[in-house]
Amino acid sequence: MLNLMRKHATSWMIKTVLILVALSFVAWGGYRMREERLTRVATVNGESITAEEFNSAYRNLMEQLQQSFGNNLNEEMIRMLKVDRQALERLINQTILLQQARKLGIRVSESELAETIRKMPAFQKAGLFDPQRYRTMLSGAKLNPESFEALQKESMLIQKLNEFITASVKVSEAEALEWYRWQNAAVNIEFVHFNPEKYDGIEVAQEEVKKYFEKNQSAYKTEPKVKARYLVFAPGDSLPDVRITAEEVNDYYTANPEEFKTPKTVEARHVLIRVGPDASEEEVESARKRASDVTKLAREGKDFAELAKTYSEDPAKETGGYLGTFERNAMVEPFAAKAFSMKPAEISDPVRTQFGWHVIKVEKVNEASTIPENTAKEKIRKKLTEDKAKSLAYENAEKIYETIFDGDDLKKISEERNLSLKETDFFGKQGPEGIENRAAFAETAFKLSEMQISEIQDFGKGFYILQVVERVPEKIPEFESVQDVVRADLIREKQREKASAEAAEFIGLLKKGTPLAEAAGKNGLKTETTGFFKRNESIPNLGYEPEIASSAFNLSKAEKVSEKPIQGGNGFYAIRLQERKEPGTESFQKEKTKITESLLQLKQQKAFNAWLANARKDSEITVEKGLLREDGSGEDQGDRPIQ
Repeated sequence: MLNLMRKHATSWMIKTVLILVALSFVAWGGYRMREERLTRVATVNGESITAEEFNSAYRNLMEQLQQSFGNNLNEEMIRMLKVDRQALERLINQTILLQQARKLGIRVSESELAETIRKMPAFQKAGLFDPQRYRTMLSGAKLNPESFEALQKESMLIQKLNEFITASVKVSEAEALEWYRWQNAAVNIEFVHFNPEKYDGIEVAQEEVKKYFEKNQSAYKTEPKVKARYLVFAPGDSLPDVRITAEEVNDYYTANPEEFKTPKTVEARHVLIRVGPDASEEEVESARKRASDVTKLAREGKDFAELAKTYSEDPAKETGGYLGTFERNAMVEPFAAKAFSMKPAEISDPVRTQFGWHVIKVEKVNEASTIPENTAKEKIRKKLTEDKAKSLAYENAEKIYETIFDGDDLKKISEERNLSLKETDFFGKQGPEGIENRAAFAETAFKLSEMQISEIQDFGKGFYILQVVERVPEKIPEFESVQDVVRADLIREKQREKASAEAAEFIGLLKKGTPLAEAAGKNGLKTETTGFFKRNESIPNLGYEPEIASSAFNLSKAEKVSEKPIQGGNGFYAIRLQERKEPGTESFQKEKTKITESLLQLKQQKAFNAWLANARKDSEITVEKGLLREDGSGEDQGDRPIQ
C-alpha cells in the first residue's frame, strides 16, 4: 500500500496551532492513546478523567518541554521525565482540588468571574476590556466563551481554595530573623587540595587492565549507528515560483492589526519607601509621610535621581531609581495606573502597592502608534514570501511522498524523478553533520527499520523524506581495540583513590591536634585560605563548590576540621574552619519585609502541598489499564489504585 495510506500527513500550515500565553492555563496538554482508544483514563472518587482531558494535558506538557529544551528533547528524555505520568498527576490533583473546593462550599460568582476576565490584559484595548478582542482571541485558541469561562471559573475556585488553606500561615519576626542569619552567615576556611593528577607514575599490569574492562564492559559499549539516504525540499528552492500581490499584503495588514501596533510606553524613575501588606496602620502612615516628604523635595527642584539614591529602598536606588521604558502591564496596577496618567517631568503623590509607597517621576511618554501599511509592506511581503515558499516546498515533498509504496528505494525514486538524493555517513544519536536539527533527524532515523521510508519531516530549512539503508547495533568491543582507553581510565581511578586516601590520612593528623600548616609542611602540601563567603556564594579561590560550602557551614569551634575528604570538581579537599561571622541585626530591618514575603510564600506552598498530599491519601484513585508506562518501555501496568 501507499505510504499515504499508512498515515497521511496534512499540510504543515494546517497543523499550526495558535497558542495564547494569556490562556496557557486552559490547555493542560496531550498524549497518543494506545490500542483501544480509551474514553476514560482514570477515576478520582468516582469522577472520571477523560482521554480528551489527558491528551490535552500531555500536549501542553510536551509544548512546555519543547520550549525549554528545543532540539535537545528526544524520546529518551520524555521517558525519563515520565511525561505521561506528570500529565495524569496534574489532572488528578486538579480534580481533587475542585472536589474539595465544592465540598467546602467555596464558590465563584458570575460577577467575580466577569471582573477577572475584564482585567486580563490579553482581552483589553487601550486599557479597557474589548468584547470583540475577547471573542477573536478565544476563537484563535479554538475556544468559545462558555468553555473558556468554565475553565477560568475552575482556576479561580482552586485559587480560592489555596487562599483558604493557607490563610492561617504566618511568619513571625523570629522566623524571619533566623532565616536572615542562616542566609547571611559567612565563614572563612583554610584548605588543602589533593589533586589526583599530581599522582603520576602509577603503573598497572595488563591483567589488571583486562579485569577492569571485564568489570566495566558497559562503559565501553559502542553506540548503535545508522546510515541514511534522504531527499530534502528546501523553501529556498521554491522562492523563484513565489509571487505576492499587493492585495495579499493588504489582506495580511488588515487581518493582523495588533502586529503593527506599538503600545504606549513610559520612561520613569521612582523612590520606594517599603511597607509590607500586613503592616500596622501606624507603619503605613509613617511610610506615607516619608514618601510625601520625598514628593515635596522633588517638586521643590531637588534632583530626583539623588533623592532616589538617598531615600529609596529597592535595588533601583543605585541607578537613581531608574526603571527604564516599560509597558503598562509590566508594572503592578496601582503603580501603572498612575504612571500612565502622568505627563513628562511630573512628580506623583505617593502611590501604594504591595511593596510600599512609590513616588514616581515620568521622564518620557511614548504614545501608542500604528505602523502604516506603506512602512510595513516590505516586512509583510518578506513574511508572506517565506510562508508561501515553505508551503510550496511541503507540497513538492507531498507529491513525491504520495507516490511511495512500501518497499520502495529512495535511490530508484530519485533517479526516476531526477531528484538530488543525499546520503549520510554512519551516525549515532547525536545525528549527522550538515542537518539543521541533527538530533531530530537521528531520532526519526533510529525509529525506522532497514530500508523503511519515513513520513515527511521538518528538520528546519526544509522538509525531509529519509530512508535508513544500513544499521550497526551497539556492541561491546574487543578488549584489544580499547585497551589504551581502559588503561587510562584505570590509572585515573587509582589516582583518585590515592588522593582520597592521602586526604583522609591528612585529616587524621589534624584530628590529633597537628596544626594545619605543620601537617601540610611535613607532607609538602600547600595551604590556602578562602576569605569569607556565604552559603550560596561562589567560594573565593575555589569557585562554585556546593559540597565544600555545605561542609564548611557544618563546622564549629568544637569541630573545626571536616570529618572526611570532600570531593570537589578538581579532586579532594581537607578543610578547617578559621572563622565564622554571624550577621548583625542592623541590616535585618531593611530586609525584613522582603524576607517575610519570601518565607510566607515558601510556608504557604509547603502547607498547600501537605494538605493536597493528605487529600490524595483520603481519595480513591484508579488508573485504567494500559495508560501509563512505568519505565517508559510501553508495557501495560494494569488497573491499579495510585496515590
